[in-house]
Amino acid sequence: MQTMPAHRFRFYLLPGFSLHGFSAALEVLRLANGLAGERYAWTTVSEDGTAVRSGCGMRMAVDGALSDAREAGRGGAGPCTVVICGGDDVPPASTGLTIWLRSCHQQRMSLAGLAGGVYALARAGLLEGRRAAVHWRHFPDFSERFPEARASQAAFEIDGTLQTCAGGPAAFDMLLRQVEADCGRTVANRICEIGLAERVRAPGERQRLPLQTRIGIDNPVLIEMIAQMEAGMAEPLPLASLCAQSRLSRRQVERLFRQEMGLSPARYYVEMRLERAYLLLSHSSLTMIEIAIACGFGSPSHFSRTYRSHYGCTPQQTRQAEAERRRGCAQAGEAWQIRPLRKVARSA
Repeated sequence: MQTMPAHRFRFYLLPGFSLHGFSAALEVLRLANGLAGERYAWTTVSEDGTAVRSGCGMRMAVDGALSDAREAGRGGAGPCTVVICGGDDVPPASTGLTIWLRSCHQQRMSLAGLAGGVYALARAGLLEGRRAAVHWRHFPDFSERFPEARASQAAFEIDGTLQTCAGGPAAFDMLLRQVEADCGRTVANRICEIGLAERVRAPGERQRLPLQTRIGIDNPVLIEMIAQMEAGMAEPLPLASLCAQSRLSRRQVERLFRQEMGLSPARYYVEMRLERAYLLLSHSSLTMIEIAIACGFGSPSHFSRTYRSHYGCTPQQTRQAEAERRRGCAQAGEAWQIRPLRKVARSA
């Protein structure tokens, strides 16, 4: 039997990378080798070749530095895929990484971004007009920074030689598609069975729970209205427009929201936009003006007043507190995660 050349993977680990996503991707390749022969080989890379701390605080030793990967890429034989492994945080820009990714693209290598790793691909200019799966917490910030990319809140996307996933178990699905293309559906199904994955997800499938599960309602009219609200954050839809599309009167819509959500539709819409603002404050470097516009507020002052009334602190205080907490976690070697704010309690 003819021996196929190994498909090489280079996993570039960004600081704070998702250990869950990285290990899920590796597990697919490991299981594929066990079922179909040594089809895959992999190495790990960091910018300077030193160990990288993951999002959960565990340090991961690597096989080499970015300079080593560049040199190895010049004379490598067989197919090669470069996977940029990120995590919950927006990674800092790296000129060396950008240059390497552009070089890999010119050599027709496959490129993949895992969780926050999608930012590295976008900064290299490789996602213009291309589909890209972006984690829902990154999505508001990413969409503002890179409007030329066709960002989606899918679990993973495959657009030619570019692959992106939101992280976590979506990395398993993304790599499984590669194995299926190389080794066939039977091997992919066996990997699912061994890995206790119930099915092979398709590119473009949703990453978040369905609305009815996420907010605990079953009313199809209300679900559709909330979905429209989520789609119109920057330019909030008037209540009259939502009522017209639902074929309900304003009074019926008001009553429906109060019965199911305990809030008026206007208040629910505002709180939804404030939640997005909190994600941007905690997870992006956008200015207050940019965040106000992205969340549908007419001015920074209006945004600040509404935010403070709801959360009991200003947007600037939230950003400062999250930055200090992130620095504290980094010094202690702990994982940094977004912590939801509690809104100000109001008397009935």
